[in-house]
Amino acid sequence: MKILKVVTLLLLFPILVGASDHKFYVSITKVEYVEEKQSLQIISQIFIDDIEDVLQQRYNPDISLDTKRETESDALYLKEYVLQKLKIWVNGKPVELNYIGKEYEIDMVKVYIEVTGVSSLKTFEVENKLLMDLFEEQQNIIHFKEKGKRKSLILERDNPKGLLNLN
Repeated sequence: MKILKVVTLLLLFPILVGASDHKFYVSITKVEYVEEKQSLQIISQIFIDDIEDVLQQRYNPDISLDTKRETESDALYLKEYVLQKLKIWVNGKPVELNYIGKEYEIDMVKVYIEVTGVSSLKTFEVENKLLMDLFEEQQNIIHFKEKGKRKSLILERDNPKGLLNLN
């Protein structure tokens, strides 16, 4: 019986260790077209530890998000990075992203962005390279909602751009 336990443990150990080594790299961006306000309302959800790693590597190793040590410049680095890595085109034309702010929820940061002056929407194109400069396995999921209809895109390092025809 003791031998059976040892053999079972030896067989399960590599599986358990391997499972803890693998990490899933993903962000989720929700985009909603609000026709009455002629705007796109955007919320990107990113794991704090992942975005913090990227910001530390890219800008300053002392960056600390969602802690008592977080500084104004840390928040500015987050804003700058997000606006560099997220690009949107409406009807084939680039639009300006207005960074509204951020909030923390458990292990995620939610970044709020708005695009104004969108009077009609025929095509929506997005390039989302968030975290792709650090994590090869990164996937950025885009959920788009307009008039109750939903469409989704999965963007990866090899294909960080997607287009939705909304006609």
